[in-house]
Amino acid sequence: MKKHNRVKAIIVATSNKHKLKEIQDILKVPISSFNFPVTENGKTFEANAIKKAKAACQKTGQTAIADDSGLEVKCLDGKPGVRSARFAGPNPTPEKLCNKLLKTIRNTKYGIRKAQFVCVIAIAYPNGKTKTVKGICRGKIIHEMRGNKGFSYDPVFVPSGYKKTFAEMSPITKNRLSHRGRALRKLKRSF
Repeated sequence: MKKHNRVKAIIVATSNKHKLKEIQDILKVPISSFNFPVTENGKTFEANAIKKAKAACQKTGQTAIADDSGLEVKCLDGKPGVRSARFAGPNPTPEKLCNKLLKTIRNTKYGIRKAQFVCVIAIAYPNGKTKTVKGICRGKIIHEMRGNKGFSYDPVFVPSGYKKTFAEMSPITKNRLSHRGRALRKLKRSF
């Protein structure tokens, strides 16, 4: 596969300061946030990520990336999935998201609380080309919130092989294990 010219700076289509920090920490290239409202109505993470990256690229004329991420819970047939950020209604906080999830699966036994975080990152180039990469982190949902780091469902998600939630881990450890970290490292290899 032919590589694109080395990317010196990237526009990131997000207003989420937590995502922006993770992206900066992993990619280690200059980034700028681009908050242009795009309706995330795709049925897949890929569709939403591509839509946001293309919109940012078209508006700025620069290489742009966007991610769509979410939590898929096995006992909920993959939900909340692409609706993860909207699972608890408008303006969700980590507490609202986690509490709704815990309430929804409260009668589910610990052994079948398997879940995975999924992240698809799209990169859109000014020449019209797009590319996507995907990262997955498998784990389980615990019975209560633990930790005060991270965001979203981090306080209730424990990655496979670990005892701490993402919200209890250092940012370095979380970025090494996380779905977004895995997708960003794949993306970085294509620069």
